Amino acid sequence: MSEEIDLVRRGYNALSYRYRSDDADEGEYTPWLKDLQSRLSTRGSVLDLGCGCGIPVARSLTAAGYEVTGVDISDVQIQRARRLVPTGTFVQADAMALELPHASFDAVICLYALIHMPLEQQPRLIERITSWLRPSGWLLITTGWEAWTGTEDNWLGGATTMWWSHTDATTYRSWLQKAGLEVASQEFVPEGNSGHALFWARKPSD
Repeated sequence: MSEEIDLVRRGYNALSYRYRSDDADEGEYTPWLKDLQSRLSTRGSVLDLGCGCGIPVARSLTAAGYEVTGVDISDVQIQRARRLVPTGTFVQADAMALELPHASFDAVICLYALIHMPLEQQPRLIERITSWLRPSGWLLITTGWEAWTGTEDNWLGGATTMWWSHTDATTYRSWLQKAGLEVASQEFVPEGNSGHALFWARKPSD
């Protein structure tokens, strides 16, 4: 595990409850989760990459009848997810080292997680996500809007440091397309003085 990835793991371990409480609502995720359900014709299998404590994505989708597998680098987050969403399957792992069967998911969700991974490895991860999707499967992902790599001390008001690394939205769009995905939409999600890009991308049918 790289020093930066371990920084992310330790940060979320330390501030898991400050980042999201057990009873947090869906907030800005509400329309995205509703949109996902409308795009999937059946109650299929979903991979939540960077699932955190399982709130709100895994909780919402398992309640709606989906089979959800959550993956996160933080052991504290995974422990909470197993408690909060007992019908989901949760694995502590570095997404960059994750091995999953080909064409095993109807959708992959990766919200506010890719931006915590080494930038040079992100295109390869997008390619692997594409391989995990079944034909016509959907990827819902947030990326950087502008390029930036750096840290923030006393993140969320705690005594820990967090690390991010991301490029700009145009580059992410090209990476999605090069991986073989069809970008259906791209929007700006504001946060503070900047924000993120939200992409819906689909794997072509056979």
